[in-house]
Amino acid sequence: MALAETLHAIRSGLEGRSFDGSLKFDCGDDGVIVIADGAASDEDRDTDCTLKLSSDNLTKLLAGKLNPMTAVMMGKIKISGDMGVAMKLSKLIG
Repeated sequence: MALAETLHAIRSGLEGRSFDGSLKFDCGDDGVIVIADGAASDEDRDTDCTLKLSSDNLTKLLAGKLNPMTAVMMGKIKISGDMGVAMKLSKLIG
């Protein structure tokens, strides 16, 4: 799935849900997806928490095919910033 399709899927998933805080999925050269103020965009900005991962792993994470805790322990996801915001992600993808 291309990052643009992933962004669209995240936007659809956010409809009707609240997310307290701001979170960035940093996929390196593939781009970023920022969740903030109840919306998702591909505009890079400072956020409360940043998850660095490949776009392939982001797709797997959002599809429920990649366990977040296992991925962090294996180095597939690197988290910086507010861990509390990262923990809230499960409400969006769960």
